[in-house]
Amino acid sequence: MLKQVKLPTALPSSTQPEVLPKSEQLFLRALIRHRLGLTGLIVTLFMLTIALLAPLLAPHDPFTMTTVDRFAPPSWTYLFGADEFGRDLFSRLLYAGRTAFLVGTASVAIATVIGVTAGLFTGYFGGWLDSIVMRLFDAILAFPTILLAIVILAVLGPGITNAILAVAIVNIPVFARLTRANVLAERYKDYVEAARAVGVHPLRILFRTILPNTLATVIVRMTEAFASAVLLESALSFLGLGVPLPAPSWGSMLSIGRGYMSYAPWYALAPGTAIMLLVLGVYLLGDGLNHILDPRRQKRL
Repeated sequence: MLKQVKLPTALPSSTQPEVLPKSEQLFLRALIRHRLGLTGLIVTLFMLTIALLAPLLAPHDPFTMTTVDRFAPPSWTYLFGADEFGRDLFSRLLYAGRTAFLVGTASVAIATVIGVTAGLFTGYFGGWLDSIVMRLFDAILAFPTILLAIVILAVLGPGITNAILAVAIVNIPVFARLTRANVLAERYKDYVEAARAVGVHPLRILFRTILPNTLATVIVRMTEAFASAVLLESALSFLGLGVPLPAPSWGSMLSIGRGYMSYAPWYALAPGTAIMLLVLGVYLLGDGLNHILDPRRQKRL
């Protein structure tokens, strides 16, 4: 007679599925050990959270004007004081954070997609395509960043959509040249030659073989580009070319507040501190990612 064999009800501990892949566990462990990177992540997430929850956290309508409370000092009613129209600066600061994250995220996403794609094709195929595209990007990089953004917005007009396009155009050549340099370093390596020898389609080689090996530097550059985008959007709004009033923006708040520094210093102090915290947090996070994703340090993780 055949004996009945009881199957195990649970997998052995060595074969239990992991909550996170090993590589992600190592990455999180390394990020926690990197104190500056962890600090930057906490600050960035804090700023993002209060910006997303602005409708819930804002004690007042950011557009409601009250002439009685013009330049009211910080108090329990107005945590960061009131502006020249009696609007709550704390509420406007929260909503302005949403603008900063929107412009930074959207512009970096556009610049990354276009720039990385252009860098992949120009670096892999070379020839006339490489010469034309790179000379175009060299011409863009020849202009100072803020000057080029001002020219673009002078042509397109102020507005949040045009600000996103201006910041994206400024950053596209940076991602393209970075990706192109990585492709030039990778395209003659053995794993690429092997894929080419067995007849793998060039597009598959680009996006499935070479691109994953260049993402580390691109991700680090994205954090730096986001911080630069926030600064650039604030600078454009400071000059009156970014987000049009009365929509709240850290740059426009800082521009108006500097005129009242003698008797309302909190007006300019609040948006200036917000810009500093977000940019500092993102730069610290980028430094941590650069430390962790550096191939020379991979064996230490």
